[in-house]
Amino acid sequence: MAAQPGDRRLNVAVIFGGRSGEHEVSLASARSVVANLDPEKYQVHLMGITKEGRWLIPGESERALTDGLANIPSERAMISADHRSNHLLRITDGGVEQAGAIDVVFPVLHGPYGEDGTVQGLLELAGLPYVGAGVLGSAVGMDKVVMKTLFEAAGLRTPKALHFKRRDWVADGEAIVAQVRDTIGFPCFVKPANLGSSVGITKVRTLPDLVGAVNLAAEYDVKVLVERSVENAHEIECSVLGNQEPEASVLGEVIPSREFYSYEAKYVDGDSELIIPATLPPDVTRQVREMAVTAFGCVDCAGLARVDFLVTRGSYEIYVSEINTLPGFTEISMYPKLWEASGLPYGRLLDRLIELALERHAERGGLRTTYG
Repeated sequence: MAAQPGDRRLNVAVIFGGRSGEHEVSLASARSVVANLDPEKYQVHLMGITKEGRWLIPGESERALTDGLANIPSERAMISADHRSNHLLRITDGGVEQAGAIDVVFPVLHGPYGEDGTVQGLLELAGLPYVGAGVLGSAVGMDKVVMKTLFEAAGLRTPKALHFKRRDWVADGEAIVAQVRDTIGFPCFVKPANLGSSVGITKVRTLPDLVGAVNLAAEYDVKVLVERSVENAHEIECSVLGNQEPEASVLGEVIPSREFYSYEAKYVDGDSELIIPATLPPDVTRQVREMAVTAFGCVDCAGLARVDFLVTRGSYEIYVSEINTLPGFTEISMYPKLWEASGLPYGRLLDRLIELALERHAERGGLRTTYG
C-alpha cells in the first residue's frame, strides 16, 4: 500500500528470503517482524528475494511472505545504488519506475548474500539507513574463521579449531584427516565457515565419520571449519543491543532436543527447551554478559547481535562459540525472547532497532567525502 499525502509514518523496507540455506528461516523471521511493526508508526514495504536472487515488487512480496517465494510472477524490483535515490524501483518492459519511498531498511536476511555484508554494501552505496551491522561487522560475523581470530585477539577463549579450503580437501584429504586427528581430536564439529542456523554442521565422534561430514560442509561453503567439541557444557546465549554503548540482555540456556542444537532441533522438532534466565552462578553470568559486549565490539558490530557461549558444567570455563549479526527473529527466537525477559517487548525492540539504524546513519552522514 502506498503512503498517502501527509502520512508521517516512516517508510520501512523489509527485505527477506535470499540466496541462502537459511532462506526459509528468513521468511519465518520476516513474518514476525512485519506483524509486530506498529502500523501507526511505520509504512511497511516488502521486498522478497527468491532463492535464485530475483528481487520482487512489493505486491508480489506480500504474496510471497504468505505463500513462499516459489512460482512468483516475473516482475522485478531493486534498490538503486545511486546515492540520490531513496526509492524501491520496479523494473518493467518500459524501463524503471519508482515503487515506494524508503526511510530505513530492515534486512531480515540470514546467511550468505544477506547477513554477510553484501546487502549492507548495497545499502551503503544507496545511502540508506539500515538495521544491523555494517559491511565489516556483517562480513566478519558470517565468517567463523575470521571471527574466531578476532575473538582470540581480544582475549576471548574459543574452542580449538582448524580450517581449510575445499580445493585443499579435494587435493589431499588424507593429510587434512590426519591433521584433524592429531590436533583437534574427537568428538569435534565440522562446519561451513560461512553459514548459520546450524545448516551443514555435523558432530563427528569417530575418524570414519569425518569424511562425510567434511563433504557435507563443503557443499555449502568453500571454506570448512573443524572445531573441538566442548563436552558437558551449558549452551548459553546472550542478546546485545546498541551502537557505541551496547547493552547485554539476561542470559538464556538452550536444552536441545537432539545431541546438539542442530537445524532440526531449532526449527523442526519443536521440543528444544529455552531456560530464561539461565541458571548460572551470578559471577559467571556477569562474565558472560561482559564477554558478549566485548565480542560485539571486537567484530565492529552495530544495532544487534546474539552471542553464543559454551560454559562447562561444574568448572564454569567460558568459551565464545560465535556471534550472529542478524539472528532469528520469530517471536519464539532467543534474541527477542531474551530482551522481552530483560523488560523490552518485541514491538519496542523493533522500534529501538530502527532508532539505532537512523542514529548510526546520521553519525556516518556527517563524515567528509572530499579532501581539501
